[in-house]
Amino acid sequence: MKIIVLAGGLSPERDVSLTSGAGICKTLLENGHQAYLLDLYFGLENAPANLEDVFTLPGAGLEIAKNISTKEPDLEALKKSRPDQSDCMFGPNVIELCRMADITFVALHGSVGENGKLQAAFDLLGIKYTGCNSFGCALSMNKLVTKQIYKMSGVPTPRGTHLTKETKDLPLSELGYYLPLVVKPCENGSSIGVYICHTEEEYNNAVRESFEKNPDEELVIEPYIKGREFASAVIAGKALPLVEIIPKDGVFNYENKYQAGGAQEICPPVSIDEETQQRMMRAGEEAFAALRMDVYARADFIIDDEDGEFYSLEMNALPGMTAASLLPKAAKAAGIKYNELCERIIEESMNARYR
Repeated sequence: MKIIVLAGGLSPERDVSLTSGAGICKTLLENGHQAYLLDLYFGLENAPANLEDVFTLPGAGLEIAKNISTKEPDLEALKKSRPDQSDCMFGPNVIELCRMADITFVALHGSVGENGKLQAAFDLLGIKYTGCNSFGCALSMNKLVTKQIYKMSGVPTPRGTHLTKETKDLPLSELGYYLPLVVKPCENGSSIGVYICHTEEEYNNAVRESFEKNPDEELVIEPYIKGREFASAVIAGKALPLVEIIPKDGVFNYENKYQAGGAQEICPPVSIDEETQQRMMRAGEEAFAALRMDVYARADFIIDDEDGEFYSLEMNALPGMTAASLLPKAAKAAGIKYNELCERIIEESMNARYR
């Protein structure tokens, strides 16, 4: 198959996405496909005269994934570095190449790839793509909407509310919430912009800094739960073995997620019994169905140290596919090798929408 692996984009998670994309692209090449790694935002400016020759170019576009940082990228600097200075999400030749491909393997992370807009555009343009449909992406990307759907569907989740720039100055007592709290943006991933607040000063600073970075952002606030974190990957509606995450410094933040040795990940877990594992896996499947998702996703859970109950924190429509990512580890525990996982994702995507 001719496959464009679409990564990067203008997202705080672009570097992680490029790493995921490089791993996927190398594997697809090894599997015998004609694959090419393409940055959604920068595209391919100096393309060959015959655009279809891209699929046989030496290097397969993998040079864009070299020297990846574990720090959040400077998005304003990236905007200024784009040669055509266009404000279009799609870089030069992206649409054309995706239309030429038999399928586009979406390796994007964060709002640019997971909020459903890209998938909706591809649906309109007749471009075949991997991963969740546009509606499931849109629902799962918004943490407040996810929480509301979870509550209606019986998926255990912490209570929570949202703040806007109009309500950001309301006292916590009026909101009905009390410290410690978690403050996080409605539509970011990889723990970017997440604050754990134990004092009123920390809470006020978190809200102020969040709205300074993005005045139009909505924030979710919810009670802070101290406990053990788990991930439940789901493929075609069926859960893979759970992964327990033990961060080296107690917080599973951006750097710990993507740098080697940032966290210990145990699959399957040994700290909880089989019955609890099965209940959490079923909850992951229920979350997947409630959010109208298809193909694959990953639900994140926490077990409260105080009451022993588990809660679903959020759902990831395009979970990471790097060597350090949770989905490949869960798949491996289920007997699915990385190269088989990539093929499985393509197959399930074709089955879900194109056959």
